[in-house]
Amino acid sequence: MDYLRMSECLQISLAVCRLGICTCFRALCCKGPPPARPEYDLVCIGLTGSGKTSLLSQLCSESPEHVVSTTGADHIRKYWSRYYQGSQGVIFVLDSASSEGDLETARSELHSALQHPQLCTLPFLILASHQDKPAARSAQEVKKYFELEPLARGQRWTLQPCSLGDVAALKDSFSRLIQLLEEKDREAARM
Repeated sequence: MDYLRMSECLQISLAVCRLGICTCFRALCCKGPPPARPEYDLVCIGLTGSGKTSLLSQLCSESPEHVVSTTGADHIRKYWSRYYQGSQGVIFVLDSASSEGDLETARSELHSALQHPQLCTLPFLILASHQDKPAARSAQEVKKYFELEPLARGQRWTLQPCSLGDVAALKDSFSRLIQLLEEKDREAARM
């Protein structure tokens, strides 16, 4: 007889447990789908070796060991503008530990992008990559060298230092870009 009572109690408690799980599930999951997150079309540009592919792979949780450098990218720089159409934001990656010559080339390309008719009104995320290298320039040094304050006055941009080893900082950088994109959307909606 004790066996029957235990069995009945077990069935009752299982039924209550199932009911509790269903109630919790409905409370958590059946309030409707989460609000849709906006999608943005971004263009990612930078000189060869700046770290574009590696950083984006890191964001996608891919192993950087399997990343193969894009070859021949220097030859297609003159075609970058063909990728600008329809972009809503720009990611410009520069190697903060590069030589003076490469840094000057990156500076020139960034200035061109900031002044390009299809990009000049878009939010910019400027990533100063390779911060883990001894020769890396700080974000302040990059900002001064690239003359970002006077050049990009009135534009939405953020300069963020980053490296492959600091995923949290990289995600924070993209969060800042998303904030800039959302601000632009809110202003467009007000007009």
